[in-house]
Amino acid sequence: MKAIIPVAGAGTKLRPHTYTQPKALIPIAGKTVLSIIIEQLHEAGIQEFIFITGYLGDKIQDYIKETFPHIQSIFVHQGERQGLGHAILLTQPHVTGDEVVIVLGDTVCEYDIKEVLSSSNSMLAVKKVDDPRSFGVAEMDEEGAILKVVEKPQIPKSNMALVGIYKIKETAMMYDCLAINYRDGVKNRDEFSLTDALQCMIEKGVSFQSFKVLNWFDCGNKDSLLESNATLLKKFGTSVSADHRFENVIVVEPVSIGKNCEIKNSIIGPNVSVGDNTTINSSIIKESIIGSYADLYDIVLEDSLIGSDTEVKGETRSLNIGDNTEIDLG
Repeated sequence: MKAIIPVAGAGTKLRPHTYTQPKALIPIAGKTVLSIIIEQLHEAGIQEFIFITGYLGDKIQDYIKETFPHIQSIFVHQGERQGLGHAILLTQPHVTGDEVVIVLGDTVCEYDIKEVLSSSNSMLAVKKVDDPRSFGVAEMDEEGAILKVVEKPQIPKSNMALVGIYKIKETAMMYDCLAINYRDGVKNRDEFSLTDALQCMIEKGVSFQSFKVLNWFDCGNKDSLLESNATLLKKFGTSVSADHRFENVIVVEPVSIGKNCEIKNSIIGPNVSVGDNTTINSSIIKESIIGSYADLYDIVLEDSLIGSDTEVKGETRSLNIGDNTEIDLG
């Protein structure tokens, strides 16, 4: 079995951070979104990964080669963003009769991965949501068999959203349906969707079984990313690199503090992730994510997302600051 991970999106809802950093590499709970996905799949036994890159794809490749040299990696470039269906179609030359699991590059979930991968059926992950109009939606019977899938319906007949994890046994038919939709220009909101190809497979007789995820950590915008960071910190527990330099520091767990950080006269936490080589002085930081090589002085931050190579000085704020920025709030 091979894993396909699409990471070509521009991450517009996380700007300004995604101007300089792919969304999949945004830090969360001392890791990155992409590293959590890869670790989950690799621990379940998957060795071969296909990454669909686009925007800032060179950073994805460099990160994978440096952080996960032990996995077999193939990189497929999506030059023009034409939707997830088009992205998956580009991987066809690298999937020859293999089963695949597709996990969207911003989808972090808790579920029984080994059980899903070993299932004799094709499987689609679902979760009940309040407003399913922004998702692919699955209509199911009482046993969880999927009867129909629709991409972002205006009048949903179900509140069970497709969360972005797909285990496909019938890959040849999937690629046939993707190719037919691409040939015929079948689009949803001006993009080729994977959901339309899945519906094509259902109409051709493929059986899909649903599985529910225990938790779905949304990493699509600042507020949801901070909430997911807090939840995952509680799950993973506090992690403070051994080579830190603390002086008169109070740590309120859970926190994650990266390598070579210097922190003085400050209170850190709860629910704070700090990247490597960051300096914090005379500050109070809580419920926030701080990037690497940041420099914070004399500031109180809450519910903030601070990019890498950033300098911030001043007073109490809730901030959303991208990389390579200098802010003086004094």
